[in-house]
Amino acid sequence: MSESLDDLTEDWAAVKLIPLRTGLPRAVWITENQGYPHDVRVKVSRLRSGRGTWLDALSVAVRPSCEEIVPPGGRPELPAADLALMRQWVELNRAVIIDFWNGAIDYLEAGARLQKLP
Repeated sequence: MSESLDDLTEDWAAVKLIPLRTGLPRAVWITENQGYPHDVRVKVSRLRSGRGTWLDALSVAVRPSCEEIVPPGGRPELPAADLALMRQWVELNRAVIIDFWNGAIDYLEAGARLQKLP
C-alpha cells in the first residue's frame, strides 16, 4: 500500500481508546479537527478487539446522528449490534468528542471525561 506522508502522520492528533476504556467491542479513535472538510467523526476498528489501525478503520459520523460513513459504491461494514453500541457510546460522550474535535480540550481532559458504557 502506497501512503503519503500526510496519510502516515494524519493520526498524530488521534486518541486510541481500547474496549476496556469504552465498553465497545472495538477500538475507537477520537481526533481533533485538523482542517478536515467534514463534520465531527470518530474512527472504529474493523477488528473486534482492541487491535486495528487508524489507516484501516471505519469512519463514523458523530453529528447530526451517529452513522457509519459508507464510501460511494460501498456497503456498511459494522454489524447492526456494534453500530447500536457505538450510538450509545457516542450519545454518552458526544460533548467530549465535540470539545476535543474543536480543540476546546486536550487529550488528557478528553480521556478523563470520556465515559464507558455500563
